[in-house]
Amino acid sequence: MAGENQSMVSEFVLLGLSNSREVQFFFFVIFTIVYVASVLGNIIIILTIASDSHLNSPMYFLLSNLSFIDICQSSFATPKMIADFLVEHKTISFEGCMAQIFLLHSFVGSEMILLVAMAYDRFVAICKPLHYSTIMNRRLCIIFVALSWTVGILHSVSHLAFTVELPFCGPNEVDSFFCDLPMVIELACKDTYEMEIMTLINSGLISLSCFLALIISYTVILVTVRSRSSSGSSKALSTLTAHITVVILFFGPCIYFYIWPFSRLSIDKFLSVFYTVCTPLLNPIIYSLRNEDVKSAMRKLKSRYLNSWKY
Repeated sequence: MAGENQSMVSEFVLLGLSNSREVQFFFFVIFTIVYVASVLGNIIIILTIASDSHLNSPMYFLLSNLSFIDICQSSFATPKMIADFLVEHKTISFEGCMAQIFLLHSFVGSEMILLVAMAYDRFVAICKPLHYSTIMNRRLCIIFVALSWTVGILHSVSHLAFTVELPFCGPNEVDSFFCDLPMVIELACKDTYEMEIMTLINSGLISLSCFLALIISYTVILVTVRSRSSSGSSKALSTLTAHITVVILFFGPCIYFYIWPFSRLSIDKFLSVFYTVCTPLLNPIIYSLRNEDVKSAMRKLKSRYLNSWKY
């Protein structure tokens, strides 16, 4: 009986983004630049927040954790994708494939919860400013971060627990640059309809519930901000714009994949690239361009670094 549960497939073939050598070399250059910029950008955000006492607030504590998750999300598959552009046969071991599925859903689930926590932080700061320091203390922030990772890991394990038990005995070509869960499930040598429904419900519930919570939170916040007319409200609106932009960029592709996870359209690969490679780069760009406090702290960090080189 134990042998029946074991997979006969030892590796999967990743079809990648293109078969053209010229196009693959172009992608190699572009995605290497994007990946390096994404990792460095998020590291700079973390270092900036850690080095500036003026950014010692719950919002920036959560932002630095968001940057850390973005580094993880951009690194679970992108380095292999970049390396695969230089080789003809793009393969990944069964264990490596399962690891990619686990890491992706862990990071995505964690980021969803963290974005909700950041929305709650803004809600308290704008709608209940007098109680902000009491409610949003360091203990609650740590609980939010721990909760985000716990939910992300549990969300991922719930997928992986069923996937590793599937019998893979024949087809092993994944039409993507990483092991996408729906594509891997479809390769199993059994009827996976029930598992596809479970995947849809599991992923759909967490993504839609978080998205609705964010929509409600930011609607209440925006109504509160619009009812005020002060410089503080203008600054709050600028910060909110950055938050809302990140939410839209993150949840747009996310909801598409989770609502129609087993569809196969030509736009799927583009959205996969945007979701896993580009979004982690956009977050530091958006926050650094829209947030004056972060831009000011970055200038201080830059001048401090340059001055240290002079002596």
